[in-house]
Amino acid sequence: MKIVYPSAREAVQQIKDGSSVMVGGFGLVGIPEQLILALVETGVKDLTIISNNCGVDDWGLGLLLKNKQIKKMIGSYVGENKEFERQVLAGEIEVELTPQGTLAEKIRAGGAGIPAFYTPAGVGTPIAEGKEVRTFNGKQYILEEALTADYALVRAATADHIGNLLYNKTAQNFNPMMAAAGTFTIAEVEDIVEVGSLHPAHIHTPSIYVQGLLQAKQEKRIERLVTTSS
Repeated sequence: MKIVYPSAREAVQQIKDGSSVMVGGFGLVGIPEQLILALVETGVKDLTIISNNCGVDDWGLGLLLKNKQIKKMIGSYVGENKEFERQVLAGEIEVELTPQGTLAEKIRAGGAGIPAFYTPAGVGTPIAEGKEVRTFNGKQYILEEALTADYALVRAATADHIGNLLYNKTAQNFNPMMAAAGTFTIAEVEDIVEVGSLHPAHIHTPSIYVQGLLQAKQEKRIERLVTTSS
C-alpha cells in the first residue's frame, strides 16, 4: 500500500528549497491543483519547475510564480501569463524554453532511463546553440538530454491503494511521463478504490512509479471561456 496523505500540506512538506519538481498538466487541464496550492502555502523557494507552461496569473503554477518561489522554469510555452512574461523580460527568472514535443520526449526518456536522444526540432535555431549536431541520412539532428526531477506532482482521476493510476481524457497530457520521471511521485486523485477494481489493461501509470497519494477535489477552472452570441 502507498502512503495516502491526510492533506495536501503534508504531501508536499518534504519538498525543500532548491528542489526540482515536475508538475503535470497542460494549461489548467490535469494540473494537481491542491498540491500546487499547498506548495504556495509552505513558501518553499528557489524551485526548478518542469512543466509545459506556468499556469495563468491567478491559478496553477502562476501562484508559485507570483509568490517568487520559482528560480528556474523549464517549459515550452510562456502563454498568457502576464507575470511570467514580466519576470522573463525583467531577468527575474531563469527560463529554458524547449519545443513541446522535445520537452515531452526529454521527460519520457528520463523516466525510461535513456540519457539522451537526437531530434531535428530546433536545428539551425538558438535552441541548438551549444548542443551536439549530427547528420543521419543527410539530415541534421541535435542531441537533447533527458529530464528527471526530485519530485513529480501529477493529477489522476482514479488510483487504487497500491498506486496504479487512471487519467481522465486530456489529463493524460504530461502526467504519465512525469510520473515515471520523478524520483518521488505524488499523485493527486479524485477517487481511491480497492486493489483489483481497476482492469490491468486500463491502467495508465503502474504503481511502481508512484510513492504517495492525495485524495482531493478540484475546482477544474477553465483557462479561457469563449462563447458566441445567439
